[in-house]
Amino acid sequence: MPSTALAKLLLDESDLGGDYTRMPQRAAAHDDVTVNGCPALEKLGGNAATGTSLAFPRKAKASFTYAGGGNSELAEELYSDTATKLSKGIGKIFDAMVSCPTYQVVSGNTVVIVGTQVTPAPDLGDEQWSQLLTYSIGGQRSVVKQTAIRIGNVLVLVSGAPGLVDANLEKALDKAEAAL
Repeated sequence: MPSTALAKLLLDESDLGGDYTRMPQRAAAHDDVTVNGCPALEKLGGNAATGTSLAFPRKAKASFTYAGGGNSELAEELYSDTATKLSKGIGKIFDAMVSCPTYQVVSGNTVVIVGTQVTPAPDLGDEQWSQLLTYSIGGQRSVVKQTAIRIGNVLVLVSGAPGLVDANLEKALDKAEAAL
């Protein structure tokens, strides 16, 4: 499925409700990112730790801010390739990320301590992966949930505040499945 078709399957404000605002896409510039303390991620490189190493040629992404009850973010990414390539690609990244309970991600002068924990994924689609990531920077902590579901030749990855991921994952899957 081409990237333009995937983009039409992304969630939008009408799918999510009035408390969500779409954010402009940021340029991905992670050239100076390094990983310390996790050999599996170090081997894959800094892009794996930032989530930019899913090198599938056909992809689309949308990010939202949620204002209802505190500002939180929700992001959805869609990828299309063969089922085998999608499975191997996302499995490799998730396995590397959870192979170390904690590691450091260094970007310039910023050091982020990342904690990982596998979480149960909902029994949806053909394959599922889910994890909680805890980011600690200078005494501030944030928790991000990432859940990936493969349905046929499409991978749906939803990440953000755990409650927002849980509340919107099925909407994202339903919208993607409707087009398959």
